[in-house]
Amino acid sequence: MKLINAEHLETLTEQAQNSERKRKNYNFHDRDGDLVQRMLNAFEPNTYVRPHRHVNPDKREVFLILTGRLLVIFFNDEGEITDHAILDRETGQYGVEISSSEWHSTTGLEEGTVVYEIKDGPYYQSEDKNFAPWSPPEGSTEAHTYLKACLTYLNISV
Repeated sequence: MKLINAEHLETLTEQAQNSERKRKNYNFHDRDGDLVQRMLNAFEPNTYVRPHRHVNPDKREVFLILTGRLLVIFFNDEGEITDHAILDRETGQYGVEISSSEWHSTTGLEEGTVVYEIKDGPYYQSEDKNFAPWSPPEGSTEAHTYLKACLTYLNISV
């Protein structure tokens, strides 16, 4: 049995808060080669996930909110924001399924945001994400500015 409880979420949140990336995941799948990847993923506010999609091979991705609020942003091929979703249990927006061809990014909107993530496997780091060429790399000086511009465009404050 693999149990998800408050203590587990608190520990993961603490690890995310103390990490440079401001996020942390905990895998429930046993191997990277598993055909269904299942994990907890903690996102703190202003963590930058570079816009990407999962093609070649195609992989769907699902986020289900457990605590906090998660912003999922969708883009077209030119890098323009086309839609967004805010996952928040209090508003009844519990989850989102993202198709393999959709450019997307995520960030936490409040401290202690944790989602249950399900994604098609297997996971091979070199081919898992197809990063958007119009977006700045994670860790670059432009990444924080880019994320702030997306939030401003969507009129969302963190």
